[in-house]
Amino acid sequence: MTFKKMSAWLAINVLPPLVLFSIIAAIWQASVVGFRLKPYVLPSPIAVGQALFHDAPLLGRAVIYTGSAALCGFFASLIVGTLIAFVFSQSRMIRSSGYPYFIFLQTVPIVAIAPLIVRWCGNGFQSVVLVAAILSLFPILSNGTQGLLDIDPDLLDLFRLNNASRWQTLIKLRFPSAVPGLLAGARTSSGLAVVGSIVGEYFVGHGTKRFGLGYLINVTNDHLQIDRLFAAVLTSTLFGIAIFGFVNLISVTILKRWYAGPVEHRR
Repeated sequence: MTFKKMSAWLAINVLPPLVLFSIIAAIWQASVVGFRLKPYVLPSPIAVGQALFHDAPLLGRAVIYTGSAALCGFFASLIVGTLIAFVFSQSRMIRSSGYPYFIFLQTVPIVAIAPLIVRWCGNGFQSVVLVAAILSLFPILSNGTQGLLDIDPDLLDLFRLNNASRWQTLIKLRFPSAVPGLLAGARTSSGLAVVGSIVGEYFVGHGTKRFGLGYLINVTNDHLQIDRLFAAVLTSTLFGIAIFGFVNLISVTILKRWYAGPVEHRR
C-alpha cells in the first residue's frame, strides 16, 4: 500500500471517529464543569484519563487474563459450532431436533445458568471460558448451517451423477460454499466472546491472584471509584474492537484468497 493510499484510508476510516470522540469528550468535560457534577456521579474525561494512566499495569494484566479466556472460548465455539453445523447439514430430523435447544442456549440469560456453571466447573478461568464459549457459539452454528445448506441444486445433481459419497459432497461442495458464512459468524462471535469473558468474570467467578476486566469493573463499581470504572470499561471496549478488527482482517484475507484462487486457476 502506497503512502497516498494509506493516507486516504486513514482519512476515511480513522480520522472521523477521532473527531467525533474529541467532540464528545469536549461536551462531556464542559457538562461536568458546567453542572458541577460529583465524581461519583460522572467523572470528567481528564479524571478518567488519569485513572487509565495510573491503572495501566493492572489493566494490562487484566486484558491478558480476559483475552486468554475470550480466545479460548472463541476457538472452542468455532470448532464445536462448525462440527455441529456439519451434523445439522446432513439430517433434517437432527437439525429440527437440536436447533431449538441451541436457540434456548443463546437466549437464556447467563445469570440464570451461572450457578450451574459455578457448581460444575468452580470459580475461575474455566468457568469464564465456558461462558464465553456459550455466548459465542450460536452465530457460528447458525451461519455455518445456513451456508452448508444453501447449495446450488445443479451442483448437488452433478455430484450425485458422479456417485460422490456424502463425505465427498460435504468436504468438496458444502464446506467450500459455507466458508463465507462461517467467517461471518466468526466475526460476530469474536465480539461476543469478549463480552462473554467479561460477563463471566463479573458473574461466575475469578481467581484471587489472577482476574480480568470484569472483576475490575465489579470492584470499582462497588467502591464507587467511577473514574477507574470508566477506565476499565474503556479498556474493555478498545479490547473488543481490537479483537473484532483482527478477526475481520483475517476473514477478509481468507475470502480474498479463497475467491482469487479459482479465478487464477481458470486463467
